[in-house]
Amino acid sequence: MTPLEALKKYWHYDQFRPMQEEAINSVLSGNDTLVLLPTGGGKSLCYQVPAVTDEGVTLVISPLIALMRDQVRHLREQHIPAACIISGMGRQEIEMVLNNAIFGKIKLLYISPERLRSRTFIDHLRQMRLSMIAVDEAHCISQWGYDFRPPYLEIAKIRDFHPSAPVMALTATATPEVVHDIQQNLKFKHGKVFQSSFLRPNLSYSVRKEQDKMGTLLRIIRGVGGSGIIYVRNRRRTVEVAKLLNDNDIPAAAYHAGIELKERNLRQQQWIQSKRGVMVATNAFGMGIDKADVRFVIHMDIPESPEAYFQEAGRAGRDGKRAYAVLLYDDYDTSRLKEGLEQDFPPINYIKNVYRGVCNYYQIPVGAGQDSQFDFKLEAICQSYGFEPYTFFTALKFLEREGLIALPEHNELQSKVHIPIDKETLYSFQVNNRKAGNMLSSMLRLYGGMFTDFTPISESAIGKRCEMTELQVVNLLTELNRLQIVNYQKRTVNPQIVFTSPRIEISSVHINDRNYKELRQASEKRRNAMMSYVTDTSLCRSRQLLHYFGEESESDCGICDVCVSQRNATKPHDNAAQKADKGMLISRIRELLQEPMTIRQLALQMPDCDHQMLTDTIRELLDKGKIVTDQDFRMSWPNSK
Repeated sequence: MTPLEALKKYWHYDQFRPMQEEAINSVLSGNDTLVLLPTGGGKSLCYQVPAVTDEGVTLVISPLIALMRDQVRHLREQHIPAACIISGMGRQEIEMVLNNAIFGKIKLLYISPERLRSRTFIDHLRQMRLSMIAVDEAHCISQWGYDFRPPYLEIAKIRDFHPSAPVMALTATATPEVVHDIQQNLKFKHGKVFQSSFLRPNLSYSVRKEQDKMGTLLRIIRGVGGSGIIYVRNRRRTVEVAKLLNDNDIPAAAYHAGIELKERNLRQQQWIQSKRGVMVATNAFGMGIDKADVRFVIHMDIPESPEAYFQEAGRAGRDGKRAYAVLLYDDYDTSRLKEGLEQDFPPINYIKNVYRGVCNYYQIPVGAGQDSQFDFKLEAICQSYGFEPYTFFTALKFLEREGLIALPEHNELQSKVHIPIDKETLYSFQVNNRKAGNMLSSMLRLYGGMFTDFTPISESAIGKRCEMTELQVVNLLTELNRLQIVNYQKRTVNPQIVFTSPRIEISSVHINDRNYKELRQASEKRRNAMMSYVTDTSLCRSRQLLHYFGEESESDCGICDVCVSQRNATKPHDNAAQKADKGMLISRIRELLQEPMTIRQLALQMPDCDHQMLTDTIRELLDKGKIVTDQDFRMSWPNSK
């Protein structure tokens, strides 16, 4: 099966987006491949398509648990065998997934980078036939990246026992330093880099210093209209801002990790289907969201890095139509950005004391506790040992980087059931145990695949089918689990903490001092770059962002707040000759745009044209709707054929 045939069969697309096919062919030819595509650019297809066309298992390493689970679900809906291993899964379920991968029953296996520190996982991985290693969010492997995660450095070790499996690394944002680090740390051989431009010609960037943020927010939303995202710093603010918008007749919903999964999914789906709704969210929202018609993204606080800002702002205008990215700030925000560096890098002795306090709270003795899992009670631990919550949580993230603990994403995991016995043994049990037998029969009619895999179930749905209460179903499944008739994993609604290694003496807790200092320096550099972006009113916003990512533009964007302000100040006037030249230019543009092309491709077709005049004319034609752009930012003249 060719890549194009796979694309049509499983995803029902007739053609690839720009650079997807080139990247796919590169990795299928055995080349290590780095793919840099913007948010919504279709990165996942770059490794999913070769996974179904090549023999063996594609190992996908990603830090985003929710995104892994969504992708696995979508792949299974398309009849592509996929699975993920995440914290919160039982040992039996993990063992089943690993064995299925070894025996070729899985095409894509998703894991978090922390899983690579498990000896059991590595032992199974050695036995798999790997066709490719896909590294999502690859910027996490660089200490200069904005979300460095040391477990990513374990990836290169896989190549020692799977030397023929090429690596595909993918990210939406990376500076030149990070691009170099990715290739070096993943031991690229014959590496190929496919990078799209960071230019978003339809996205208008603006920064406003405002004392009345809420009033400005209302004016922007009413002025722009349509659907949008508002990013705020914490959960409490999501609720406050959503209430303000609803009180002013603007449909809005709050979204944060503390809301139950079912309710979060409902709000997300309603927003995706809405043409006007607003989602007020923390930065946890947006990864993997397929909504092209977002007209605005507004930040109510200053993000900590240009990478985070560019990625979040880039969720606007993926349909190619005009969209707006607005950042609102005040003096308090700028001071908090500077002070946040100290909170994000607590002293090493403090981090060690947090480790001791957490171990003591859960009564874990030295040498014990590996793989033990508990409800994570942040407030109770902080009260017991006098820790400040934010700094305490930051210290835990350092301990997580060092492989001592893991903090799985807060999900309301569905209950799961697997039947470990054969059908004849099960039938015999059902005959001799009428009540349990009736429930098992109902489960088998409701759900398929329980003999081969852990299958998500709903105790309430089973109860309705069997005329039992949900509690009775839970109790009966628990008893059947004890009898080893089923393997029953009851859902959890609480955040969890996992001790990924045995407890060690505090004197043996090693926080790499060099890594710590380099991480701090990199964070400070990103904060300074973000501060420069916010305060620099002399240079085009788009050019500032492009420069940060190592890309230079020959002209201003013409639509950001800086460009608009400068244009209004100069007030240029057209004379008759200028108008005639402009008319000829528009005719030439219309002729060339009979076929879709990017602004760069158009400029190459018109080498004698003044670049600034061409850019200004294109902006004007976009504003008037004379030309349009698609989701890959290629321009065309409607009805030109």
